[in-house]
Parts: sequence; C-alpha cells; structure tokens
Amino acid sequence: MSEHERSAKGRQYQMRKRAEQMDGTRQRIVEATSHLHATVGPARTTIAGIAEKAGVTRLTVYKHFPDEVDLYNACSTHWRSNQQLPDPAAWSKVSDPYERLRLGLSDTYRFYREGADMLERLYRDKDVLPEGLQQSLQERDGYFRDVLLEPFSDRRDDATLRALIGHAVSFWTWHSLCSQNGLAEDAAVEAMVALAGAAPVG
Repeated sequence: MSEHERSAKGRQYQMRKRAEQMDGTRQRIVEATSHLHATVGPARTTIAGIAEKAGVTRLTVYKHFPDEVDLYNACSTHWRSNQQLPDPAAWSKVSDPYERLRLGLSDTYRFYREGADMLERLYRDKDVLPEGLQQSLQERDGYFRDVLLEPFSDRRDDATLRALIGHAVSFWTWHSLCSQNGLAEDAAVEAMVALAGAAPVG
C-alpha cells in the first residue's frame, strides 16, 4: 500500500470515528430530552438541563439541534420507537361497531397506561409544544375517533355519538377513570361502550 493510500485510509477512519462520536452525542441528547419530558415535562425542560443530563455543554446541544423543533421531533421519534402504538388498521378489520369500539379503546387505553408518564406531561404541557406536534396529537385523537365511529353507519353524522367517542379516546378520559379513580381498564372500556349504546340520537 502506498503512502498516499495509507493516508487516505487514515483520513477515512478518522472521519468515520468522528461521525460515530457525533451520532453518539446526538443520541445522548435525544435520550436526555426524552427523559426530562417524561419526568418534569416539556414546559420545565431547559437546554441547560438537557446538557447536564446528556453530559455535554449547552453549545453542543445547540450544535446538534439549532432548531428546537428538530429536537422535539427527534425526541418524539425516539420515544415512539420504544412504544407499542395503537393499531387502528387492526380495528378497521372488525365490522361490528361495538366490538370495534371495544377493541380500539382497549388498545388505546393499554397505550395510555404504558406511556402514562410521558403522555400525561405532553398533554399537560401541550401549549408549549411546537405547533406541528400539537396538531399531530389533535389529529391522532380525531383519527382514532373517526375509525371507531365508521361502522356506526346509520349514526355516523350523530353529533352526540361523535362527541362521546371523541371523549372516550381522549387520554384525559383514561387518566380520570383509570389512573385517578382506580377503575380497571376493561371496566372503563365497557363503560364507554355502554354509553355509546345508550347515547340518544343527537
């Protein structure tokens, strides 16, 4: 191997190591942000706190994430990659409206329980989140509602039923029934299904 080739390989190795170090630092920043969002909430998470938790300087945080929106998006992607998300596609395979509602709420409430620390603080601090993430949370709830409303073909335009199912898929409904008042999840699901069945046409 010539001196030129050895030099080129050395430069490539150094560049690769530098890239790996950059990736590792970025990952520590994302994990630190995710931890703080789940423990103190986005509203109380500061760049100084992230830097301390990640073991880097504030300047390093800004170097990797000059835009706070990018940091929030990276944190959200990291957290979701470690969760079993609700599966509306699976719900859609159930044609019976009450069975679909039961399946969808069970899946959603399971997700809320498993991600409760993060989700409670995200919803609590929703107003400080980047606009795109606020919209994403709102659209997700609306999508869950619409998938569960769809098989009620003769009542799809029923304002009362629409509002009730929208209420049922809300994180705060699960939080109130199960987390605050100790109702078992299956009982909470059955209560919501019963309300849907008893809801007057509105």
